[in-house]
Amino acid sequence: MASRAATVVRQVKPILSINREDARRKVLTLYKAWIRQVPSSLLSYDIPKTEAECKKKIREEFKRHAHLTDLRIIDRQIIRGQMELQELANVWKTKGGLMHYWKETWEKKPTDFMSKFLKGQD
Repeated sequence: MASRAATVVRQVKPILSINREDARRKVLTLYKAWIRQVPSSLLSYDIPKTEAECKKKIREEFKRHAHLTDLRIIDRQIIRGQMELQELANVWKTKGGLMHYWKETWEKKPTDFMSKFLKGQD
């Protein structure tokens, strides 16, 4: 008896956006809100960055997620961005948490025993 594998496509409801254009509009609205927040956040946080550097970093962060196509993932990123913006606007974020975005390199932790031993980790 030959069994056929049926392709099942599951339709899932998006979280916020109805279609791709709606998601695009929400992303642009969030981007503009972030850009408008830069001058007041520079006054609230004493960070060694200029307004142009902050705007450049915001642009980089948004472009980093430009490849996303799934509406649910885009909606999740919009929600996360709104929460981050609220934390920044209400000065709930620490200065270190804000400077975390400018960390140039990420140290890769050793995985094998000898590298951990030489590094002094458990």
